[in-house]
Amino acid sequence: MSESSRLLVFGRSPESCSGPLIDRLREDHEVCVPENLVSGLRMLREDGVDCLFVASDVASPGVLLQASGVLEHLPDGIVLLDTALEVLWSNRRFVELAAEGTEAEVPGGSLGMSFYDVFGTPEILGPDFCPFNTALGSGEAAKSTIRVDEKSYYEVHAKPVLVGADEVPEFLVVIVRDVSSEVLQRQKLNAIYQAGLELGDLMPQDVLDMSVDERIELLKQKILHYTQDLLEFETVEIRLLDKHSKTLVPLLAVGMQPVATDRDLRADPQDNGVTGFVASTGKSYLCEDTENDPLYLPGAPDARSSLTVPLILHDEILGTFNVESPRPGAFDENDLQFLELFSREVAVALNTLELLAAEKMTTANESTELILREVAPPVDEILNDVTWVLEKYIGHDPEVCERLQQSLRHTRDIKQLIQKVGQEIAPKSAHQVQMLPPRPHRPKLVGKRILVVDGDRSVRRAAHELLGRFGCEVETAHHGEEAVMMCRRAPYDAVIADIRLPDMNGYECFCGIRGVEPDLPVILMTGFGYDPAHAIVKARQDGLQSVLYKPFRLDQLLTEVEKTVGGTTPTPTE
Repeated sequence: MSESSRLLVFGRSPESCSGPLIDRLREDHEVCVPENLVSGLRMLREDGVDCLFVASDVASPGVLLQASGVLEHLPDGIVLLDTALEVLWSNRRFVELAAEGTEAEVPGGSLGMSFYDVFGTPEILGPDFCPFNTALGSGEAAKSTIRVDEKSYYEVHAKPVLVGADEVPEFLVVIVRDVSSEVLQRQKLNAIYQAGLELGDLMPQDVLDMSVDERIELLKQKILHYTQDLLEFETVEIRLLDKHSKTLVPLLAVGMQPVATDRDLRADPQDNGVTGFVASTGKSYLCEDTENDPLYLPGAPDARSSLTVPLILHDEILGTFNVESPRPGAFDENDLQFLELFSREVAVALNTLELLAAEKMTTANESTELILREVAPPVDEILNDVTWVLEKYIGHDPEVCERLQQSLRHTRDIKQLIQKVGQEIAPKSAHQVQMLPPRPHRPKLVGKRILVVDGDRSVRRAAHELLGRFGCEVETAHHGEEAVMMCRRAPYDAVIADIRLPDMNGYECFCGIRGVEPDLPVILMTGFGYDPAHAIVKARQDGLQSVLYKPFRLDQLLTEVEKTVGGTTPTPTE
């Protein structure tokens, strides 16, 4: 240090800045003793001080840390403010944070500037909207969060500093910490939750006015919107798992090569790429480098990394959600967590669609069955009456007989047309939605024409309901003579007849039917084994194969009819 240098002497009190050593320094140098910390800091900043001398009574580890530059390397910004909130001192990290938030270099290293001006007038988010005034007024620490731009958030802790016996703080020590990643992550989690609500938000009017395909398209648009705008993934592929074939059917694909979208994939960890592995194991898969990953199959053009998670609902795998990037290592654990959370919401939304489609299908089926149940009796009456007229007109006017035959055909078409309309109004089980399991299927009964002969109206009605549910074309007759005429005018796969009919017993009906169609299978029904005319015994002697004993269960009826009709479908005749 040269002679006539300006020397700043600083201590806790004026007494600490005097003594033989200080007097000796005054002989060769200009010694400046500030009145307080504020004036001392201003002298350092503005008056060209050549050397700082710290009196021994303020020597402490903190002074040593500051002198050695350790405070400059702390991860948080530290700043000393006066009561006007001007920056008296700050470490390097504070200046860096201010520059990052404003995307501009802070002039003069922030010294002498207002704290808020350093950050370009940030928005105060709370919980304390005046943290510095609160700290100065209460003498207690205060905390708040400020937002500098859309993606820069800082947590501010202000602690008042009392000097000597003063009761009013003269300074504030403020710690500034970058909390952008925590805030953005919390915001994204909240946004994913809201996105889930939006995905499943189908108003009653939507349900009424939109078809299943339209709802699926709406859901796909929402998924794509949130995937690109919220999660910021541009390339997307979603596949749904077919529970029966284990194939993975594309639901949504954006940015993928056509060869990848058209690729046949199964839920199998071998030879089905990352998607097949995830669908079969239920485990997410982060591919850091597509060129060196043994499972990866080419998807998006020039993709270098991918992230694939399962769509899971109640521990059941519904499909897969895949995103890709042209950059190696583009995805991290946070991306994995966010995509898994979003995929759960997608799975719930898909399940809601599935339930709505299933509900609509159930409603359509129930409506069709109700209409058929109400239409069947009058249709049967028409068939019975027209058949009776035909029988009486045998050998008479051919034109009248032809018109009557045509009436029979049109009458039988009525029920088939009702079933066709019911199938058309029911939602299709398209690849987009996995429908709920259908009712038990009896393929041997589908399309079989069954004639049920019983004097009890409730039995005839029940026959339509029970057998028609499994695809049988049921027609009924009131008594034996009517049944014989019906068999003469139309082909049947089987006849189910009660042994007690208004005009004859079961054996007589059996013989009459066999007289018209010798090979037509007949099933006789009896209540509690009651058979005073021994109709069943006689019929067995003449070839009867099947008997039902009332009351019988539905499965017994279906099984007996299946055994009787075999696998042959009759060829309709005019």
